[in-house]
Amino acid sequence: MRRPGTGSAHTAEPAVRETPARDDAAAPDGAAAWAALLAGEVPAAHGPGAALAERYGPLVARDGPLVIAQLGQSLDGFIASRTGHAEFVTGPEDREHLHRLRALVDAVVVGAGTVVADDCRLTVRAVAGEHPVRVLLDPSARSPRGAAVLTDGAAPTLWVVGEDAVVAGGLAGHVELLRLPAPGRRLAPAEVLAALARRGLDRVLVEGGGRTVSGFLAAGALHRLFLTTAPMLIGDGVPGIRFPGADHLSGAVRAPVRRFVLGEDLCTELRLRD
Repeated sequence: MRRPGTGSAHTAEPAVRETPARDDAAAPDGAAAWAALLAGEVPAAHGPGAALAERYGPLVARDGPLVIAQLGQSLDGFIASRTGHAEFVTGPEDREHLHRLRALVDAVVVGAGTVVADDCRLTVRAVAGEHPVRVLLDPSARSPRGAAVLTDGAAPTLWVVGEDAVVAGGLAGHVELLRLPAPGRRLAPAEVLAALARRGLDRVLVEGGGRTVSGFLAAGALHRLFLTTAPMLIGDGVPGIRFPGADHLSGAVRAPVRRFVLGEDLCTELRLRD
C-alpha cells in the first residue's frame, strides 16, 4: 500500500492562497511532478509543475495517519438535485482533483447511499496512480449486490456492515466483509478508522456522500476537508455538509484555509487538524 514519505520542498502556507488550476499533467513537467508525488516526494514549489506541488505537496509531506474528505456542491450547498441527480455539479477540473486525491491515499470511503445513487467505481482513471482500497460503509447491508464496487474486481473492496446485518453468501473474491457495531444503524468513524489502520490503511479519503462526510467531520475525525463550490444554484436538493451546529457562532467550525481555482469552480481546503 502506498505510504508517501516526507518531502523537503514544502514551505509554510499563508492562511488563504489562490492558485491556478491549469497544471497539465499530460505535459512532461506536470507528469514528472505528479510521478514524484506518487512516489512520496514533494517536487519543487516553483517552475513547471508548481501548482501540483503546492496543492498536493502538504498531503504527501505529512507524517502519520491522514484523513481527508472531499465534496463538490452548488453555491447554495447542495450536492445533487431533489431527485438525486448529480451529474455533474462541479466541472472536469474538480473531478480530476478528486482522482488525484484517490491516487494519494490507501483507502477511499463512501456510504451506501452514494453507491445506491451513483454506482460509483471509486478507481483512479483521470490521472496516473494506483487504485485505493474501496471501503463501503453499509450498516444495513442495503447496497445492491450488482454494484460496481462489489462486482468489478478493479480494486479490493471492504464492505463494512452492522453486526446483525443480513448478508447472503457468494461474495466476489475482491470483497472482504467486515462487521462492526452499528447502534442506530450508524457506524462510528473512530471504529471504522481503527479497523482500517489495523489493515495498514491509514491515509484515507472520505468521498461521500454528504451524510458520511458530515459524520466524520462532526466526529472530529478529519484532518483536511476539500469543499469545491460550483457557480450553480440548485434551489432544493441533497444537502452537502450538515451536522448539529453550535448554538452560538463563537462555537462554529473555523479553520485555516487554502483556496484553489479549478476551472469555473472554487475549491476551499480547510485544515481542521494537524
